[in-house]
Amino acid sequence: MWFISLLVLIFILGIIILVHEFGHFIWAKMFKVHIYEFSIGMGPIIFTHKGKKDKIDYNIRAIPIGGFVSMAGEVYEDDNKIDKKSFMCNKPWWQRIIILVAGVVNNFILALLLLFLSAIIWGATISLPEVKEVVEGSAMAEAGIVADDKILAINDRKVSNWDTAQILLIMESKDDVYTFTIRHTDGTEEDIKVTPDITENEDGSETKTFGVYIKTEEVHGFVDSLKYAFTKFGSIVHSMALTIEGLFTGKISLQALSGPVGMYEVVDQSIGYGISYMLYLIAFLSINVGFINILPFPAFDGGRVLFLIIEKIKGSPVNSKVENICHMIGFFLLILLMIYITIQDIFRFF
Repeated sequence: MWFISLLVLIFILGIIILVHEFGHFIWAKMFKVHIYEFSIGMGPIIFTHKGKKDKIDYNIRAIPIGGFVSMAGEVYEDDNKIDKKSFMCNKPWWQRIIILVAGVVNNFILALLLLFLSAIIWGATISLPEVKEVVEGSAMAEAGIVADDKILAINDRKVSNWDTAQILLIMESKDDVYTFTIRHTDGTEEDIKVTPDITENEDGSETKTFGVYIKTEEVHGFVDSLKYAFTKFGSIVHSMALTIEGLFTGKISLQALSGPVGMYEVVDQSIGYGISYMLYLIAFLSINVGFINILPFPAFDGGRVLFLIIEKIKGSPVNSKVENICHMIGFFLLILLMIYITIQDIFRFF
């Protein structure tokens, strides 16, 4: 069973990476940037094919994480055998921006399509920020929250969907007290303080239990499925933005993050849930990949876009050596983070 789960994970990552890199690839080709290589995966090459007309090396590499499109002159003119017009760095500013963001756009389009297809074929379930049932004796019950109460905000942060609420409940709160802004069935609003029950797990992490069941809503039909796709997309992006904010402010621990091992565990648990859930999982991961890549951090697509924006503002390119050093440092820090998260996942998994 573990082997099947591993193959499914590789397949999912392969789709997401392929779609992302194809975005860079197709726009670079359209703008006539010289391309050396299109690779899926990292590390040693296990399969290669050279295009007869374009002479591009199409490779599959051994480690199924990441991928890249190697283009001439990504930062500066780096090949004296190539026509200067074919260097990416010599293309108009707007063309370079499009090439850089195309991978993220493709990831987002893939996610929207999958969310829509899943909803229109099998239907979808939306979790609402409304209380269906409160567990007797739980933290929520003791605080005075009852069935049919609507959650408007948590710790003064507005809540329009349950995805946002879940991230806000993961965030650390002062003295472990969470302030829920509630609208009761009679229309009155009230701020209620809730102290969750906290249990410590074997790995040292903590689990907060509030003791509440949330209302759900079923989605069917073309229009509602389309609306669901965009609404769910927006809520996942917002949740990711809150997660990044929480990591920087220290309200969310690095223990909340997962790497390849964590993703394998999720896939392993999800295989029996059916095709619709797997489509949702691919959409969710595709949004994650797109969102992370557009962050203005060196080595990410967003980091490269940031340098182009700086170039536009100052009226001249950023020193190529400075940019390369920034990207190298960023890549090194990402590798360290990935190693840390992977080790953490291994200890948590086993």
